[in-house]
Amino acid sequence: MSSVCGAAAPGNEAGNPLAGIGVSPGAAAGPVARLAEPPRLPETDGPEPDLDAALERGRRALRTVAELLDERSARAEGPAADILLAQSMMVVDPALLDRVLAALRAGRGLATAIDVAFGGFRQSLLAAGGYLAERAADLDDLRNRAVAAVLGVPMPGVPDPGHPYVLVARDLAPADTATLDPALVRAIVTELGGPTSHTAILAKSLGIPAVVACREAVVLGDGGRVLVDGTSGRVVVDPATDLVEDAESRAARRVAELANSSGPGRTADGASVSLLVNIGGAGDLAGAAATDCEGVGLLRTEFLFLDRAAEPGRAEQRRGYADVFAAFAGRKVVVRTLDAGADKPLGFVDHGAEPNPALGVRGLRLAVRHPAMLDEQLAAIAAAREDQDADVWVMAPMVSTPAEARDFAERAKKHGLPVAGVMVEVPAAALRAERVLAGCDFASIGTNDLGQYTFAADRMAGELAGLLDPWQPALLDLVRCTAAAGTEAGKPVGVCGEAAGDPLLSLVLVGLGVTSLSMAPPAVAAVRVALAAHTLAQCEELADLALTADDAVAARDRVAAHARPR
Repeated sequence: MSSVCGAAAPGNEAGNPLAGIGVSPGAAAGPVARLAEPPRLPETDGPEPDLDAALERGRRALRTVAELLDERSARAEGPAADILLAQSMMVVDPALLDRVLAALRAGRGLATAIDVAFGGFRQSLLAAGGYLAERAADLDDLRNRAVAAVLGVPMPGVPDPGHPYVLVARDLAPADTATLDPALVRAIVTELGGPTSHTAILAKSLGIPAVVACREAVVLGDGGRVLVDGTSGRVVVDPATDLVEDAESRAARRVAELANSSGPGRTADGASVSLLVNIGGAGDLAGAAATDCEGVGLLRTEFLFLDRAAEPGRAEQRRGYADVFAAFAGRKVVVRTLDAGADKPLGFVDHGAEPNPALGVRGLRLAVRHPAMLDEQLAAIAAAREDQDADVWVMAPMVSTPAEARDFAERAKKHGLPVAGVMVEVPAAALRAERVLAGCDFASIGTNDLGQYTFAADRMAGELAGLLDPWQPALLDLVRCTAAAGTEAGKPVGVCGEAAGDPLLSLVLVGLGVTSLSMAPPAVAAVRVALAAHTLAQCEELADLALTADDAVAARDRVAAHARPR
């Protein structure tokens, strides 16, 4: 690997930017510190003389990694805590130890056996596609830590150079990202990843500027100075002093501006845009509820169902929902029914074998196969709603047809839930949005999945990351189509994907007709400020600029050139 220390990268003269995807807004400069390299397997790692002893050492190594993750999960907040807990459960999965034993019996040494076992799991996740494929990179980190524990060498992890720095890595695992100190890590740059990767989600929650899918970052070596723009996705090598000063000055003004932001979302001419937050689990609740927002636009209910052997009962579900409704008393809470199956399997459901799980039985399709499970969830939501003062809406994931939308809404209302809508994640639902909305009360667009299905681009395919950019004009066309149907029917249409938290893109979404935006809590203030600086007519003009661009990069650049300074 070549490196650049304090000099411009080959092919990129000083001041010229490297290109990536900005996933966490803001700008910061500093010296590079690269993530420590993973441990190397021994060149000679022959058969173990005592299989039982070797297996026990492997068990202890895996337990060591699990305990580390549990410790970090306890110290983390928000989505990081849930992600780390899920990883801890992965590393002590008995099936993993079975694979280690099989490799030992095949004549592998313990370190190599662990490598082989994780490699087999990795291939299974990649083959599954979708959400599970996104977790393949997480397995690499678990493998590295387990091998390091077996070899008795330091575990790979975040560097500690003794001063603030820009963290650069091929990719980052949740165990690394979740415990980063924003006071030391000024920005993040990774060679891999995409808009919906764990790095993107966690960096945004920590407020650290981040750029992913920056392939040229491979040339950045320890000590070289860079300027990272997490909004535009540009990384400037050896930036000029005035460029850094200008970026830092703008960042300081931005912090002050956001601190003074408050109240409901509105454009400069008073058009209302509801600003809501996404919640993925109980760990998110306190921070989300304290956010100056109008409610919850997406309550992911999977946290009650995943990583368990039995379906949660109605009483347990009721308590979980009631906690959220109580925290958001007087505000709206949109509950998404269980989005599991295929790419997020349930331990208590026989999903069967599917040739392409990403296009299989998931979301509402799983509920059709197991209707009693949906009825129990709807009954629990309705019961929790009776005890609280929140304005509770429900919506179904992975809706494809008007009939599915109509049937779900009817079922929800039979349970006493008066407002029922659908997620628009499948192009078919966007293209037929007028008929889909005829059978329900509202729609919420999930730009992450809608982008994946629109471009037939797997989220784990690094070289296709550009196709998953929410600025893609084809994706925006589907947003426009759905929003127009909502306007015609007099029904609200929101966006609850990662796109909603991009202040610049939020202007385009509102210009396309979207009536609400739901995002990670830290993004709310920036979106509110951006909307307040533009009239609805200006948002519509920016939307036209994005729609008529040839690609995502051009769309973003055209809008940035015409938007008011942010």
